[in-house]
Amino acid sequence: MQSSRKELNPKLLIGLPLLISIILFNTSFQSKYYIQGAINEQFEPKAIEGLPTVNDNKLKVEMVFKGLQFPTSMEFLGPDDVLVTEKNNGTVQRITNWKMQPDPVLDVNVATRAERGMLGIAIAKNQPENANGHNSTDVFLYYTRSSGTNDTNGVRGEKSGGNALYRYELVDSKLSNPHLLLDLSPRKHPSHNGGAIIIGKDKNLYIPVGDGDGDTTEAQNFIGGGPPNGTGGVLTMSQDGSSVQNIIGNSGILSKYYAYGVRNSFGLDFDPLSGKLWDTENGNKSGDEINLVQPGFNSGWRMIQGKAPLDFNYSQLVNFGGKGKYSDPEFSWTETVGPTKIKFLNSDKLGKSYENDMFVSDIKNGRIYHFDLNDRRDSLVLSGNLTDRVADTDPELNDIIFGSGFEGITDMDVGPDGYLYVLSFGNGAIYKISPK
Repeated sequence: MQSSRKELNPKLLIGLPLLISIILFNTSFQSKYYIQGAINEQFEPKAIEGLPTVNDNKLKVEMVFKGLQFPTSMEFLGPDDVLVTEKNNGTVQRITNWKMQPDPVLDVNVATRAERGMLGIAIAKNQPENANGHNSTDVFLYYTRSSGTNDTNGVRGEKSGGNALYRYELVDSKLSNPHLLLDLSPRKHPSHNGGAIIIGKDKNLYIPVGDGDGDTTEAQNFIGGGPPNGTGGVLTMSQDGSSVQNIIGNSGILSKYYAYGVRNSFGLDFDPLSGKLWDTENGNKSGDEINLVQPGFNSGWRMIQGKAPLDFNYSQLVNFGGKGKYSDPEFSWTETVGPTKIKFLNSDKLGKSYENDMFVSDIKNGRIYHFDLNDRRDSLVLSGNLTDRVADTDPELNDIIFGSGFEGITDMDVGPDGYLYVLSFGNGAIYKISPK
């Protein structure tokens, strides 16, 4: 595959198509969620015409819940007990025994234009009792604050207060006691906010943040550009928001960068066997990626998209005094699919052949892709037309498609029961994949 360099002119990134899903990527693909100019229209989940399918006749798909609006992320509290974020409502819903509780556990004002909104959630379980003697669980939320008011149609105010990461306490089915951990300044454009949150074995937080759809700092590989401002990378911090690793810098927001050169990402997960971090990244019209994210990883944006050209001059990349290092993606798509969640199945409940394998979802097609890893757990095992680690055409994906028909996926999670759960943005539903 012949790769192309990423555009250096910020104006080229302005006005890219927006999905009616509104959460996701300006990737100029034709999606059933894309309506030109209809940024804030109300969305009702579509009627389901049959269940999604998986390409393994030993497995089945069940819809365990339907009735969510613009769901973006989910996290299990326990068996059949899950918290789900709703992008435009600014709500966190609790679903127990597959019934939604009457009131949300949190309802805050969020800006909703394009990819803004209530975006990500992570849970730190088994916390000690709080000062009032109640059992407490810490819940981390990433969302775009709104400093405006609702318009005449009831749409929440669009004067963005910037993206922020908060820690809340879950007590008696309510989120309270918010603590601001990360405060990113408002961006001019409403897209490329990122949103996934995960907690590593080190108990630190990891969160991908997009490039703000046009920022031109050193984190976007602009030599001589402005200092990094928290966009265009994977950030890491302790659960109280303090810096913990100082990988490419020692002060301010730079000390929180784990990786940089990221255009936009909605997926991040640690390999349970190797402890290595992986992400998904959304390209601009081409070059969606799966990356192995080592400390100091430079994903290349906005100089490289997909594989670097053979004649590329790497001196064009920012390396923060040798602390940053570029590497090609472990897999990329020439035709955009809008990859979202990346999840390692740390369970044998779907069969030993899937245990600890990688699963990646997309928003464009509502598909799940399945990947085996090599013995070193640093590369994907691919065959046939994919041995070059690039899917040049859609038919080349047939060997790695695990499931389809999920109507745009925003999250996947392994439940306490060891089965794979899928969050469908298009259907406002949660699906369970389990043995027949």
